[in-house]
Amino acid sequence: MFSPDRAKTGFFPLGRILLPALFVLAFPSLQAQEVLRGEVQVEMEQARGFAPEATRALSIEEARGTARAEAARYYGAMIYGWSFRYEVGERARNIEEVLELTPLGSVPAEDPRLELTDLQIKDFKLYLWSDYRPSGDQRYRLTRWKTGTIRSVQGYGRSPLENKYAALEDAARAALRAMLRGGERNRPKEASGYISLGAFPRYWLDKGQWMAAGRFLVELKEIVPFAAY
Repeated sequence: MFSPDRAKTGFFPLGRILLPALFVLAFPSLQAQEVLRGEVQVEMEQARGFAPEATRALSIEEARGTARAEAARYYGAMIYGWSFRYEVGERARNIEEVLELTPLGSVPAEDPRLELTDLQIKDFKLYLWSDYRPSGDQRYRLTRWKTGTIRSVQGYGRSPLENKYAALEDAARAALRAMLRGGERNRPKEASGYISLGAFPRYWLDKGQWMAAGRFLVELKEIVPFAAY
């Protein structure tokens, strides 16, 4: 059974229920209402290619729908994460770099516990904050991401305009590569384990591509050094 339900993530108490001390001690789960929170940014002019004229403007409702779907995807990545298999690659040995990510769960975009707030539109971009109240099982998964040999790493990635989310996966690849090359005594050939999103990623456009900056939490389960080959 996988153990990726571990990660350090940003959920915090919104408030405390005022109860007699003995009652609170007997029922600690009632002490606080926990919520995840993150901001999503959506380009109101969606590029359909690299040509400047190949764009169309989104309506506010379309942009809200896109923001809701993105927020749900990130909350799923924070709560459940992915299992991964990563081949570091070596140009001199003609070994290709490969990252395989398998989602271990998801949050539906229509989940009623996902709320959108504080909508703003500025410079053809929609900015929207989101709140998500995890269930008891999801809270357990979040606390598991805080225990064990979890490493916090950051990475930057890029992708074509047609696939914004691929920039986040590329950031995960870069984070794993930097962690393995800098933290292992023997040069690793490949590694496997579990990885989650530590917080909502940041995106921006640069030279006709999406750029992404992400923080990830990693639990390594196996490392295969080049020396084994």
